[in-house]
Amino acid sequence: MEPREVNLTLDFCLKVGELLLSSGAGAADVVATMRTLSRHLGLRNAEVDVTFVNLEMAYQESPEAVPVLLTRQVKQRTIDYEDLTRVDHLVRAVLRDEADLKAARAELGRIRSTGHGRRRWAISVGLAVMAAGVALQLGGELAVVLLAGVAALIIDRLQGLMSRRRVPVFYQQVAAAGVASLLAVCVSVPFDLEVSTAITANIVVLLAGLGFMGALQDALTGFYITAGARITEVLLSTAGIIGGVSAGIAMARMVGLHLPPIDPGAVDLRSVSRALTGAAIGAAAFAYASYGPRRTLLPIALVAAAAEGIALGFPEEFGGTWAVAGAAFFVGLVSYSVSGRLRVPPLVIVVPAVVPLLPGISIYRGLTLLGAHGNEDASRGLLAMFAAASIAVALASGVIFGEYVAQPLGREARRVESRLAGPRLVGPLRARTTRRSRRERRKRLVPRP
Repeated sequence: MEPREVNLTLDFCLKVGELLLSSGAGAADVVATMRTLSRHLGLRNAEVDVTFVNLEMAYQESPEAVPVLLTRQVKQRTIDYEDLTRVDHLVRAVLRDEADLKAARAELGRIRSTGHGRRRWAISVGLAVMAAGVALQLGGELAVVLLAGVAALIIDRLQGLMSRRRVPVFYQQVAAAGVASLLAVCVSVPFDLEVSTAITANIVVLLAGLGFMGALQDALTGFYITAGARITEVLLSTAGIIGGVSAGIAMARMVGLHLPPIDPGAVDLRSVSRALTGAAIGAAAFAYASYGPRRTLLPIALVAAAAEGIALGFPEEFGGTWAVAGAAFFVGLVSYSVSGRLRVPPLVIVVPAVVPLLPGISIYRGLTLLGAHGNEDASRGLLAMFAAASIAVALASGVIFGEYVAQPLGREARRVESRLAGPRLVGPLRARTTRRSRRERRKRLVPRP
């Protein structure tokens, strides 16, 4: 292969990997996709390395040839399931020989340069609907649901303003959580509302944008440097949320208000129906706010409602963490087949569907108990914070284990595999062999009678 062709191929693979990594894909998925593309395009044994924000790709045709090394950096991370889906379709088209390198590079340039059909104000409204749905899931009344939605709308605009001024994410989280708490406190004074639910709903909104899934997937698949960096990023952002909410609770106590922790009550038919409805609304709204394709919204809502039902119906003897793990396992198990029918990566289904299961209640409960003066309350608060961490781990590990089980069963129905391979939340599971590619190419060239 000519040096020019080698450079163009490496550049194309790096740009694909950059877009996947910035959209929340795991490092294992990014590396596998880049290697599959480069091998299919003629660069055998190309080396790929991904470390959080850096992507490197090297190729040496023979020991006597001069090696070629290209690098790229991920400059910003945004959840964008529209671009993620379009890139996934492009990769599959290249592997099916429906697009050569020149056409693929042109299409990738269009994906990177074109905007979205969904306006930015619609994204803000989607986040507001998401917060309202989570508040409904937690049992909030109509006024509290509306308060949660308005607070989420204000938070999104505030974070957008701070982002344009290049304020670090930690301070954005502190300011957003503090505004949510203060707004709830101010409203509770004249209207006497139970605003704890509204605060918890906005904690879930802030948690939803963090990369729990990608961080744990990197750790489980051996990318420890990337996993460590992502986990540090998640922990720092979560610390910002904790700082902002605790400041709001402290100010409430200064003016004589007491915000009680949320204690889930007895489960009845009405509370279950509200929880399922709220979970469905919250998950679909988050998918919409993340530029998810419209065809995925209803399936995501149904999967999220089913997962919430599993979590609520789990035997009490197992505890809340195992209930969340069981619900997350269900999401990972069904998302593979659902995403295949909808022609989207499984990540587009998985992340929104587990949003209603995020540990917003445990974080809020822990903060309110830690702010109390009794030693017993402080101990219970620490336990609640540890419970929040265990729920986050259970969510990600349950989903990934569900993908481990589902993908081999769905990938080759005609033969039994001897080992589990995966999981892949983004990208094709395996490259087509050269023999299979030639056979399908001949089929397309032979005219039909």
